[in-house]
Amino acid sequence: MSDDDDLRVDMRKLAPAQQEALRMRVMGAINDGMSPTEAVRVFGVSPDSIRNWRRRQETDRVQGLRSGRPGRKPGEHTKLAPAQEQALAQALLVYEPHQLGLGGTLWTAVKVAALVQQLFGTTFTDRGIRKILRRLGLTFQRPDRRACQADPGAQQEWVDQTWPDLRERARVQGERVMFADQVGVRSDHLSGRTWGLKGRTPTTTRSGDRFGVNAMSAISPTGKLYFTVFEGSFTARVFIGFLDRLTKHFSAKVHLVVDQHSVHRSKAVRAWVHDHAERIELHFLPPYSPHLNPDELVNADLKRHLTDEVITDRQRMRSQVRSFFRSVQRLAGHVRSYFQAPHTSYITRTI
Repeated sequence: MSDDDDLRVDMRKLAPAQQEALRMRVMGAINDGMSPTEAVRVFGVSPDSIRNWRRRQETDRVQGLRSGRPGRKPGEHTKLAPAQEQALAQALLVYEPHQLGLGGTLWTAVKVAALVQQLFGTTFTDRGIRKILRRLGLTFQRPDRRACQADPGAQQEWVDQTWPDLRERARVQGERVMFADQVGVRSDHLSGRTWGLKGRTPTTTRSGDRFGVNAMSAISPTGKLYFTVFEGSFTARVFIGFLDRLTKHFSAKVHLVVDQHSVHRSKAVRAWVHDHAERIELHFLPPYSPHLNPDELVNADLKRHLTDEVITDRQRMRSQVRSFFRSVQRLAGHVRSYFQAPHTSYITRTI
């Protein structure tokens, strides 16, 4: 086992939907020309996994990459009926324990067992509850600390109504829909792990000067990616320049979905978009909803890519950021995979 093995994704800790999304992203990139060695580095998966997924794809094509549940059927020989198990899973995903009178914000096996007894009058051991949760595709993981200002109702309205209406409008009129986001990377950003003595935190060498580079990208469900790299603050002028260049790639109008950043909603941007309404229209995700934007996954891939680079000056950082975007630009399947993650699959599931 090499030292890099410790940095790889443990598929066993991912829910089935997350495993499937990762398989799709990796194989999409490989099908578009990425080498297995590069896929191991970029996605953090093992060579054995890639070989296994290739065999599955060769045998059953895309279906071979889907997540299944081997063994007995859910609910078979258990104390809960399948419908009760699904009701339990729904309760865990929708509510926090304190909302059901159990206290706290985190679901533990003990609290899940208490909920089962409360709902169905059935008792389970800690081990039994964990088996049910794993069978339902749930894993014990660190929660996402989303801002309390997020509005679940507005997020659901976007997924169920606003987005389908926008997609259908663009389809009927022969227009294009894209998602965009900006990202900043800094020289003092550290991620990943390294070997070191127990009880003594390892240190890494870095330049004494801090510097950063910013970028903005836009992606489409069809696999297109456009980007710009810039220094300094993200301003209305930078954003308008990006919009101007983006729209010149298309003869049809572009509907661009972005978050509620103050620049996106600034007076200057609104005026420019109004004057170019035949070329572009902006649509805003609900506040505090980065998980609904697939372009956030582009940013995450960029930061993983930079983790393996030794960058000591701004020029090299710019070069590495550009290199990343250009390489992804050539991999349409990889870009499409950003729309297959659990929180972004709503974009393409009815197309």
